[in-house]
Amino acid sequence: MSTETTGTAARDGESRRTGTGGSPFVRACRREPGPHTPVWFMRQAGRSLPEYREIRKNVGMLESCRRPELVAEITLQPVRRHGVDAAILFSDIVVPVAAAGVELDIVAGTGPVVAEPVRTAADVERIRRIGRDDVSYVDEAVRLLVAELGDTPLIGFAGAPFTLASYLVEGGPSRTHAKTKALMYGEPELWHALCARLAEVTLAFLRVQVEAGVSAVQLFDSWAGALSEADYRRYVLPHSTKVLAGLADAGVPRIHFGVGTAELLPAMGEAGADVVGVDWRTPLDVASRRVGADKAVQGNLDPCVLFAPWPVVEAEVRRILAEGRSAPGHVFNLGHGVLPETDPDVLTRVVALVHEVSARPGE
Repeated sequence: MSTETTGTAARDGESRRTGTGGSPFVRACRREPGPHTPVWFMRQAGRSLPEYREIRKNVGMLESCRRPELVAEITLQPVRRHGVDAAILFSDIVVPVAAAGVELDIVAGTGPVVAEPVRTAADVERIRRIGRDDVSYVDEAVRLLVAELGDTPLIGFAGAPFTLASYLVEGGPSRTHAKTKALMYGEPELWHALCARLAEVTLAFLRVQVEAGVSAVQLFDSWAGALSEADYRRYVLPHSTKVLAGLADAGVPRIHFGVGTAELLPAMGEAGADVVGVDWRTPLDVASRRVGADKAVQGNLDPCVLFAPWPVVEAEVRRILAEGRSAPGHVFNLGHGVLPETDPDVLTRVVALVHEVSARPGE
């Protein structure tokens, strides 16, 4: 993609984002006051919705991510159903890795399964760099969605280098990340080469989404909580920083999220995001002090609370909103993704409650 083409695409994307700059979601990400605390849910695009399960029937996950009109419909379903303040692109963190030439599949009930796990420098070299043509279906889906969503922001996303590397090294999901850590500790040069290549792929994938018109991006480092802060700083932080710094001129808020990252929050705050996502284990006021006054926070209702009686859900939502007021900006979310068994009506009620309790007339 030429510099001239990239510049034109970026300006085109910026023109489509104009209507979302004053949205409650974007304003909160930028630590600006708004009419209420915005709310969206990780894994909101489907998971618990019967209409999602119907439309995904007999269509594999990777195939679903490669059909622009299907991606657009799934992304829009929770916006219609719940009235959330932002949509998040329906995709999967391994989509760009597959586009880069890695043979894999997303197996129902298991997750990503890699045919030939990464073991050598030659394996790393086989991971190609990608451009817009390699993920043209994502570019098309984003453009369809931006046109449909109007002034509702669309969040693009990608997996962070460490989490992607873990899947590629382990060959699939892992509870211990033993092979990942063995490579990280035992062959640090190979580890950094792998993460550097994945950072390039991730940045390119996010750039495609930004240029197509997303209003914000989220970098998921789902498994970073498996590391100590010292290991995170040495083996992960440089590569996540490369991705987030590469979007510094993109004109969109950058969100960074991981699970089990209480002790990593200061380091994650240094990686360069505008918003740091917090799981349910750390109160938002504590998290805000850890990430710094120049960051907004996102979170952090425990997804399992949604299965409790409504008075319990309401009390927890109010508690989180109260804790979030100490931060310079707060985006209400879950502390991780929506569980498939969740009652969609409870999610709808949570959105309405957040808007009601946090309403700031005149903003």
